[in-house]
Amino acid sequence: MIHFQKALLLFILMIPASYADTYPSEILKAADTKANGVYVRAKFVSLMGKRFARSNKKKVLVIGDSHAQDFINMAYENGFFANYQVKTRNVPTHCQVSLVDDHEKYIKAKYRDFCEKADSLQKAIQQIGEADIVILVANWTMWAAKGLPKTIKNLNLAANQKLIVIGRKSFGRINLRKLVKKSKDSLLKFTNRVDSNQEPINRLMRATLNKGIYVDFHKTICQQSRRCRLFTEDLELISFDGGHLTKKGASYVGKQLFEKTLLRGLIH
Repeated sequence: MIHFQKALLLFILMIPASYADTYPSEILKAADTKANGVYVRAKFVSLMGKRFARSNKKKVLVIGDSHAQDFINMAYENGFFANYQVKTRNVPTHCQVSLVDDHEKYIKAKYRDFCEKADSLQKAIQQIGEADIVILVANWTMWAAKGLPKTIKNLNLAANQKLIVIGRKSFGRINLRKLVKKSKDSLLKFTNRVDSNQEPINRLMRATLNKGIYVDFHKTICQQSRRCRLFTEDLELISFDGGHLTKKGASYVGKQLFEKTLLRGLIH
């Protein structure tokens, strides 16, 4: 944290005086990866490793990697899960949220031992059966996305259970040194090029998943196929690293995602 603050101070001092009003220092501070990393994980981790309690509240189980952590923050920043009993399961990105046959062969060799010890959909089957709503969120790879129809079938959900799959998100590589040279008006209009595999994977998911379960994050939030905005209308940074959300970003994105997609059924 100290090193980041020193680097931030030096960076701000390097900015020409004419730019002082174009890129407020608070936006630079919003890109603090260490502080944001703690924020991204905190709520999700607090809901992990716990069984559902007997309650009249509907049970929601959110399963996934750090993108699922973002999803939890999107919901809680807007108070959307206040009337639910929510639990989480962490399936690391390297392992993927998948329940296809022999899915281990798709995992890179150097991660197989790690993934064998990590949580997985297979290990979560009992708790999945107890949930009223199951939400899968991940930084989807192509192989896992291709296998989602089979994964969903293998979950063997009951007719009274609801499944929701959240599509992949990416805000692209964030270059603060370039952004600092832009005016406030330019930043509000600026869109960043997203990861090259973002559109192919989302296109596949749109084509193969039922519209009644799939939430297209990219289409809802970014609208453009290969680019996405980085700032809210209040000039708040949405993503600090291109893949994860700031606190302001989670609030901003979460409101849109829940109100403009099938997720609105959870809040109305």
